[in-house]
Amino acid sequence: MPPSPVPPAPVVPIFATPFAVLQLPEAEKLNAIVAGLMNERAASFGASHGASPDAPAPPLCYRSPEDLLEWQDPSVQKVVGEVARGLWSVVASVSDFSDEILKSLSLQARAAFTIVHPDGSVPAHSYPLTSWCGVYCVEAPPPSTTRADSGMLRLYESRLATMFSDPSNNRMRIPYTAGHYSWRPVPGEAAFFPASVTHEVAMVRAPGRLILLTLRGRFIGPGQEAVPRW
Repeated sequence: MPPSPVPPAPVVPIFATPFAVLQLPEAEKLNAIVAGLMNERAASFGASHGASPDAPAPPLCYRSPEDLLEWQDPSVQKVVGEVARGLWSVVASVSDFSDEILKSLSLQARAAFTIVHPDGSVPAHSYPLTSWCGVYCVEAPPPSTTRADSGMLRLYESRLATMFSDPSNNRMRIPYTAGHYSWRPVPGEAAFFPASVTHEVAMVRAPGRLILLTLRGRFIGPGQEAVPRW
C-alpha cells in the first residue's frame, strides 16, 4: 500500500556535473568567415595528401590539428578568445574563488575544429590532462526529419552505471537522471563541461555540414609546478 501523502524532502545534488551553454557575441557576423577558413584548411589538407579526381572520397569527418590558437586571422582569434572567455565565466560560476584568486590563475588551452559531413560522426572520447572542454558550433545542418539525434553532442553518464535500477530511480529528473545527456549544436552557441566526461557527436543524418570548434583547457595557479605536458 502506498504511503499517505507527505511533503517533498529537501534534496540536493551532491555529485552534479556542471554543464553550461552560452551565446557568443557577434557570432552571426563571424561564423561565415570562420567556416570559410576552416573549409579551406580542410580542403588544402586533402590536396596535400594527394587528393585528386581519381582519389577516394574525402573522409566523412575531418579533425584539424590543435593549432587554432596559432592562427593569425582576426575572426578566428576573436571566436577562440570568446570561447575562452566563456570558459572563464563558467569556472567563476561553479567555484568559491574570490575575484582576486581567479585573476591569479592562468589558462593553458588548445583548440581544434571538426567538420562532420552527412553520415559522418565523431566517436566517443574524453581528454586526458585537461580539466574543461568547450564546444562551439560554427555551422550546423537543419534538423533531420527522420532522426531526432542527428548531429547531437552526447555526454555519457558513468557515475551511476552500477546503481541498481527499479521504478523509483529510472525516471529521475535532471541532475539526478542516469544515462546520457544530449545537446543540439546551434550556430553561435558554445557548450562547456568537464573534459573527463566521455562525449561523442552522433551521425549527421541531414544535408549540410556540422562545423565545431573545440577548446580544451586547464588552469594553473601561482607557483604551481610539475604540471604534466600535453
